[in-house]
Amino acid sequence: MKLLFRLGINVLALLVVERLVPGFVLSDIWTAVIAAIVIGIVNTVIKPVLQIIALPISVLTLGLGAFLVNVLLLWATSTFVPGFYIAGFWTAVVASIVLSLVTWFLHKLARE
Repeated sequence: MKLLFRLGINVLALLVVERLVPGFVLSDIWTAVIAAIVIGIVNTVIKPVLQIIALPISVLTLGLGAFLVNVLLLWATSTFVPGFYIAGFWTAVVASIVLSLVTWFLHKLARE
């Protein structure tokens, strides 16, 4: 049940990001659901490996490497999910920041 609740929050966050960030496109609600599932799988499986590989860069850049891993994974996810499109790298950067903030806010709101 908790997993479905988190999925719902992530879907809602993706829909909010679509409204706020030009160039971040989800064709419909089902695309948002599939994108949220794929992002969750990528963050669980691939992200830890990439963060370990990028650790020296992250240390040297004071965390910028870890942020770039997030951006690149979001951008890569958009290439694998039909109907999910991110216009370019800078759109992915802005979308990653907004997605992180919206997800954080919705999780905090849900706890209260």
